[in-house]
Amino acid sequence: MTSPSNSATPDHKPRPWVDLLVSIVIPSVILMKLSGDEYLGNVNALLLGLAFPLGWGLFELIRYNKKNFIAVLGLVSVGLTGGIGLMELDPQWLAIKEAAVPAVIGLAVLISTRTKYPLVRTLLYNPSVLDVDKIHRSLEEKGSVDEFELRLLKASYYFSGTFLFSSIMNYVIARWIVTSPAGTQAFNEELGRMTLVSYPMIAIPSMIMMMLIFYYLWRTIRRLTGYTLEEVMAPHLQEKDEKKKASNESATGK
Repeated sequence: MTSPSNSATPDHKPRPWVDLLVSIVIPSVILMKLSGDEYLGNVNALLLGLAFPLGWGLFELIRYNKKNFIAVLGLVSVGLTGGIGLMELDPQWLAIKEAAVPAVIGLAVLISTRTKYPLVRTLLYNPSVLDVDKIHRSLEEKGSVDEFELRLLKASYYFSGTFLFSSIMNYVIARWIVTSPAGTQAFNEELGRMTLVSYPMIAIPSMIMMMLIFYYLWRTIRRLTGYTLEEVMAPHLQEKDEKKKASNESATGK
């Protein structure tokens, strides 16, 4: 029988790409392309840009009773970027802001290692990706829990390091590209150029580092438990994989 709380609150599945699109990409495009006087103007563009992460965060909170960290991050990031333009601050403040956001996240990752809920568990070693209960049982049986926790701590340090890299690169790129006074059309155009440059120079290397960290974590699990990746995938992912294989076999049979 389903409990009232479960029936009232739908299951929430993480949607990181949707979170990034709604909370960061769309608001950034609005600020860059629609801030001119011939379009929305600085104030209206800022308000519209803020509406996306704010609305998305409220939707997730009301619908699923979940606090969306990326929506909060997007709200702060867009608000600071727009505020710098509206108050016509020195462009160096944009560079500081660009460096501060990943630096704060990296610091939060480090601080979380001193708590019961390190962020690396939430993001990389979590039940939506891996069968953590099965892994933990195997670690207990083999007396490898302490060694695994040490490796998980190292993964947290590496994970924090990716944000330190992003922080430094964000500052360098912002100082290099954005040189015009805030609030001008040139300032908005340089923001767009900075965003385009940041993806290949920051996002791709950061993604590669994240993949290497996950591989490091997976190799540790493999060595300590003896399981293959398929054997420790989260149950819902295993079911999806089995259905896909069955569908492919059916199609091939025809």
